[in-house]
Amino acid sequence: MWAYVVRRCLVGIVLILAMTLVTFVLFFATPIDAARYACGRNCSEEQRAITRAALGYDKPVAEQWTGFIQGLFVGREFPLDEAQREAAPDQVTHCGAPCLGFSHFNAKTVNELVAEALPVTISLSVVALVLWLIGGVLFGILAAINQGSFLDRGIVGATLVIYAFPSFAIAVFLLNYVAIKWGVFPYPKYTEIADGGVFEWFGNLLLPAFTLALLFLAGYVRMTRAFVLESLTEDYIRTANAKGLSEWRVVVKHALRAALTPLVTMAGLDFATLLGGAIITERVFNYPGLGLLTIQANASLDLPILVGVVLLAGSFVIFANIVVDVLYAVIDPRVRVA
Repeated sequence: MWAYVVRRCLVGIVLILAMTLVTFVLFFATPIDAARYACGRNCSEEQRAITRAALGYDKPVAEQWTGFIQGLFVGREFPLDEAQREAAPDQVTHCGAPCLGFSHFNAKTVNELVAEALPVTISLSVVALVLWLIGGVLFGILAAINQGSFLDRGIVGATLVIYAFPSFAIAVFLLNYVAIKWGVFPYPKYTEIADGGVFEWFGNLLLPAFTLALLFLAGYVRMTRAFVLESLTEDYIRTANAKGLSEWRVVVKHALRAALTPLVTMAGLDFATLLGGAIITERVFNYPGLGLLTIQANASLDLPILVGVVLLAGSFVIFANIVVDVLYAVIDPRVRVA
């Protein structure tokens, strides 16, 4: 078992290193002059050249990538901006390992910016995950055990309607009507648990998390229904029914358990994707998470932030795949030999 886990972790490390190289090629090997955005609109060619050299954009992509990889393991030092250099010409900004870069637009390391935004995204993703798992599995089971009934068709039809709406339409509707016009929920504003307590934290997260949950819930209802219906045709289910077990016990203890493996895969990957930032939802609700940070960085072409967020999101997905593989090995030992 441990050998299997070590193999998967080593493969994950190799994938992360390969992902950093591909990301650098995509972002830094473009014809766009990022130094022009970092320097400002009124910069002369000489000032742009100085800025390009200070940020390291004048170096080959391979050398920039090597410096980035070095920063991940031992940290890096970055020159201060022009105003700070005049006050302290001999000082630099130290970015500890794992260093994701330095944003001269914000005069902060990418690590600091991510540390400020990541708790918001994690909170939003966790609440959304709980909502769509509970709703998706519950409604999926109801549809499966009532196959062909009005309830089954109503649930499936509702999921199709929800799935057809884009995320921004759902977010705007909930914000403008449910929160502002009807006042069912207070206007959502992210509050840390330390500041407002658990109830205020959860209450402010409920509406944007519900927006995300609706997008995933529709798919999970249909997948749970399909997996449960497939499991109900197995011989061991007929045996359990012959023993006189209740319908709910047969479904929950036997049929649903067999359907959990693909659902675990979906949940792990979807959650990892959300950790990279729910860009549209965070933008509509103005939540200062990774999604909003990415939008702001893209508007100013702040390449270090974009690279850092992309690599962080990709790392989440790779880590989620490793966790899912390990869970597979726990559920089914035959997977370990693969």
